[in-house]
Amino acid sequence: MIELELSIGAARALHLAAQGLDAPRRRRAGKDEVLEAIRRMEMLQIDTISVVARSPYLVLWSRLGDYDPDWLDQLLAEGRLFEYWAHEACFLPIEDYPLYRHRMLAPEKMGWKYPARWMREHAGEVERLLAQVRARGPVRAADFERVDGKSGGWWEWKPEKRALEVLFTAGRLMIARRHNFHRVYDLAERVLPDWDDARLPSEEEVRREFVLRTVRALGLARAAWIPDYHRTRRPHTSPQALAEQGLLLRARVEGWREPVYIHPQHQALAHAAAEGKLGASLTTLLSPFDPVVWDRRRALELFDFDYRLECYTPAGKRRYGYFTLPILRRGALVGRIDAKAHRKAGLFELRNLVLEPGVRLSARLAADVAGAVRRCARWHGCPRVEVVQCSPETFVAQLTTALAEDTRVAA
Repeated sequence: MIELELSIGAARALHLAAQGLDAPRRRRAGKDEVLEAIRRMEMLQIDTISVVARSPYLVLWSRLGDYDPDWLDQLLAEGRLFEYWAHEACFLPIEDYPLYRHRMLAPEKMGWKYPARWMREHAGEVERLLAQVRARGPVRAADFERVDGKSGGWWEWKPEKRALEVLFTAGRLMIARRHNFHRVYDLAERVLPDWDDARLPSEEEVRREFVLRTVRALGLARAAWIPDYHRTRRPHTSPQALAEQGLLLRARVEGWREPVYIHPQHQALAHAAAEGKLGASLTTLLSPFDPVVWDRRRALELFDFDYRLECYTPAGKRRYGYFTLPILRRGALVGRIDAKAHRKAGLFELRNLVLEPGVRLSARLAADVAGAVRRCARWHGCPRVEVVQCSPETFVAQLTTALAEDTRVAA
């Protein structure tokens, strides 16, 4: 039975509320709120690009506002988080370790993350490295000197780095902590001494749990959106079957042919959204690896926002910039900013700010966007903001007026 029909605005509001992006925080976040935010999203994707704060820290800032980034590293070192392959490489709540253990026990199914042939050909070297970790303690890839004359890059990892990564994928090593964002690897039995594979849930239970958790994290979900979130493989558990068992609710979004699914924990939020009582008031900047936009198809269907990360695109072919941050404003994705934090100079550079077609310019829009930019710049330790390029050009004057007096527009 279809219980609810949602407008597209209500669907967006429900999604953002589930993700913790509906309203500004009323009080400063603490370390426990960092962990709670990750639990709410199910995972926190890791990326190393640092033209602004590295993605996991920025994803948390979008939800929590000013917080201490060291808390994320502390939660990992304390064993309250672990790292593994979820959507991609992610920080995950430690209680979810059993859900990912099947992937570790069958690493050959993990594609490029586990080069089985290379492992067979280098089995002796890999075992010697593992014995070294067992005898000497945790290691970093940087602890091994490169002797093959190659320059590096992820496609030319030195053998020890590759061995560490495949042992990590196979669950024999875990990440004990990070040092200057570099992984520190240790034996899984030392990082997680109490784990016993006798506690492993069945694969069927895991598949079902991933569907339920994805729907809960997204607020509402089309069936086609669900496998991407945890990057699950066939056979997929049908959300319709779970709805028939009473484990999920079904609803409609105006203009969509297929139903959407809602977790029972969000039933009250869903009804509030359907009645127009669930609003979104937050304006913030998002990481390219934020769950709201990492699925390009979902972002297009839900927000009418066509987003592509262009850092891997040759510079001459980029349309918006190297590392564009989507602008979330009051329930809509209204534009994107190619930003760079010059921390030593205390400057937050807006290399290119582009608003979406049809966005209505106003002093309130400018104030909202300027406020988000100012907050992000201050969190980066950058008191000054420089606007280099803006489209439409008519928005520049409104934006710079809304920004602080120390903002200047480049010629």
